[in-house]
Amino acid sequence: MKKETVLYVVVALLVGFLGGYLVIGVSGKKSSLPATGGVPVGGGSPVDYQQRIAEAEKIVAKDPGNVQVWLQLGNDYFDTDQPQKAINAYDKVLQLKPNNPNVLTDQGIMFRRLGWFDRAIANFEKAQQIDPKHGQSLYNLGIVYMEDLKQPDKAIKAWSRFLEVDPTNPNAQQVRMMIDQAKGMQAAPAFKK
Repeated sequence: MKKETVLYVVVALLVGFLGGYLVIGVSGKKSSLPATGGVPVGGGSPVDYQQRIAEAEKIVAKDPGNVQVWLQLGNDYFDTDQPQKAINAYDKVLQLKPNNPNVLTDQGIMFRRLGWFDRAIANFEKAQQIDPKHGQSLYNLGIVYMEDLKQPDKAIKAWSRFLEVDPTNPNAQQVRMMIDQAKGMQAAPAFKK
């Protein structure tokens, strides 16, 4: 094997390994990092999502203008891996209270989960227009470009902006590593048949 081929294979394996670690390990589920993901209520006790979802669904059926309950419902659907239901709940939140970058980002993550990458990117970019310092939308924008669309140049741009916006973020070191790997992918020669 040529030296360049071996290098490309090693870089690809590292990117795949680290990408899987970040997506699964950091967030605790196969997802990008959520902007507003549901948090257990009541001293860290386990959340009974089924019961909370059932109660929230009853509330919004009677009070469809309740933004907080729609948001909780969207987050609970997010956390229980029900992307279409989460998208629908986040739509309700955005209808009632537009221009929330956290909700747009979480909905974008759910779009990504369904493979709707263009819609995910549109959400992340809209979150950036609303709040140019919104780090989670930049982080997730980079994930879509790198992992799903295989466009390391655009991922580098998003993640570099993430580091400009919040260089002390707990994920900053991991983002720096992802940028290095994306740069390695840019420099790696493509396989020819």
